[in-house]
Amino acid sequence: MREKAIREFTRLLDIMDELREKCPWDMKQTNQTLRKLTIEETYELADAILQDDNEAIRNELGDLMLHVAFYAKIGSEKGIFGMGEVLEGINSKLIYRHPHVFGDVNVTRGAREVEENWEKLKMTEHSEFKPVLSGVPSSLPATVKANRIQEKVRGVGFDWESQEQIWDKVTEELNELKDEIASGRKVNIEAELGDLFFTLINAARLYEIDPESALEKTNRKFISRFNYLEQKTLAKGLSLRDLTLDEMNVIWEEAKQFDKPL
Repeated sequence: MREKAIREFTRLLDIMDELREKCPWDMKQTNQTLRKLTIEETYELADAILQDDNEAIRNELGDLMLHVAFYAKIGSEKGIFGMGEVLEGINSKLIYRHPHVFGDVNVTRGAREVEENWEKLKMTEHSEFKPVLSGVPSSLPATVKANRIQEKVRGVGFDWESQEQIWDKVTEELNELKDEIASGRKVNIEAELGDLFFTLINAARLYEIDPESALEKTNRKFISRFNYLEQKTLAKGLSLRDLTLDEMNVIWEEAKQFDKPL
């Protein structure tokens, strides 16, 4: 298995060399032109994972591997780095940040302690001061970014003492949102709604739920139910606009029985 992986990885690098020399499209690509495509491929992989489609996961991993090879090739053409340096960097980082595996550090509190050690070690890798949250990409989607921010600060001990404490904070933020809604101040309503979202994402993290996946599953469930509602209505020769909200709700409740595990 490993021999095949090494053989095919080498073949990918050879193919990449050929493409950069002979394909007009590949020859003109830059880091900037590839960026959007890489983001798209990442989301396609995330979608395949959410669907638990192993064949699609394999295919999307291949697409992402191509992008890694592409960026490394561009780096080598600039004389900055090549695939060797990319792999050397991640290998060294993994060994350094896993002293409980490759060193003499003992872990007694499981994965949580490993995460905390990981963040502490990251901070020691730079001689100059580097803020804890400086490693959170600014371009991340807001839900993913909030989750990553919370994970980062947890790594340095800034977290709730127990899961249950978060619900008092949820209630507090909800009440503050209601107060601002009553006042009618839209800017403040937006701010309080953001605080509530952030706190709910924090709750998801504390209960080891990925908020992005949870919301996407709800999106898909809603789409499935709404499609059912629309199809049942059309089968009766009607439009959704012909139904009252109560009539729609009857079909909506019927649609729930066809929900599939996501």
